[in-house]
Amino acid sequence: MSSAASPRAEARTVVVIVALVQFVIAGWFSWSASHAAPRDLPLVVVAGQGAQGLTDRLHEAAPGAYEATSADSLDEADQALRDRKAYGALLATPGGLELHLASAASPAVAQTLTEQARALAGTDRLRVTDVVPADPDDPHGTGLAMGFLPLLITAVIAGLLLVLKVRDVGAKLLGVIGFAVASGLLGSLMLTQLSGVLPGTYLVNAGTIALLELGMVGVITGLGSLIGPPGIALGAVLMFVVGNPLSGLSSAPEMLPQPLGALGQFLPAGAAATLLRSAGPFDGAGAGGPVLVLVVWAVLGLALLFAASRRKAAATAPEPAAEPVPAAAH
Repeated sequence: MSSAASPRAEARTVVVIVALVQFVIAGWFSWSASHAAPRDLPLVVVAGQGAQGLTDRLHEAAPGAYEATSADSLDEADQALRDRKAYGALLATPGGLELHLASAASPAVAQTLTEQARALAGTDRLRVTDVVPADPDDPHGTGLAMGFLPLLITAVIAGLLLVLKVRDVGAKLLGVIGFAVASGLLGSLMLTQLSGVLPGTYLVNAGTIALLELGMVGVITGLGSLIGPPGIALGAVLMFVVGNPLSGLSSAPEMLPQPLGALGQFLPAGAAATLLRSAGPFDGAGAGGPVLVLVVWAVLGLALLFAASRRKAAATAPEPAAEPVPAAAH
């Protein structure tokens, strides 16, 4: 009787745990997405007649939504867009409002700014110039967002399998590096060349994807090798459950609840999302921070694997033989 009840009890435990995990993750993902809205979104207001009034109207219409800075000319404002210092620029003209955008930085933000500018102008007749347009093959950014998600999922799977199926730490290290290289080459081939949703050059995008995978898989594999299944769970939660919703890829970091949006940029998913957008249409503007974040995570993953190898070596090292005791003199 007890032997028959035990498997059923185990099955119930599994069902309850997985259902609760599903409940929490679904709530977290949906909450972070549904609460996307401008929060201190960088915006440039071009100096001139009506500029101060335009800034005041903007802050009154959407308190806390925009961080408005001024530019002396429209050319200066456009350069700020190309340097990824702002998402849009507003200019008050005798005929109404003029809006300049960098939709390549975030199609969702570009749509939000367009709607906000129309509300301020009080008309749908708005002159809009897209200074850095989004990729014509993916104007709304949905293709890139959908293509980015499998990169994160497969990184978790790779880390899980390397921990459970590969015993030797050195072989795990080769597996982590090999997967990162293969994922970078194949992922960039699909997203840059075949589907065309990722702007930029093939090799630069391949390097970004490889750095992303190296950090994610390295940390998951390293934690799993050090502390077992809890390490796998910790790595997967940090890299995917926390990192994916906070990456800002489907909107922008400034559209997420703060300080969560800023925190997401210090995780591999958020850094890679920003870097993929910066590398192509913006010629690398603003890429320094994301590159540094990805390199730090990659080094951390490799350090965890090194620590796991040292601990295993210490555990398997033979104990020194006891020295023979000299016979007592008679």
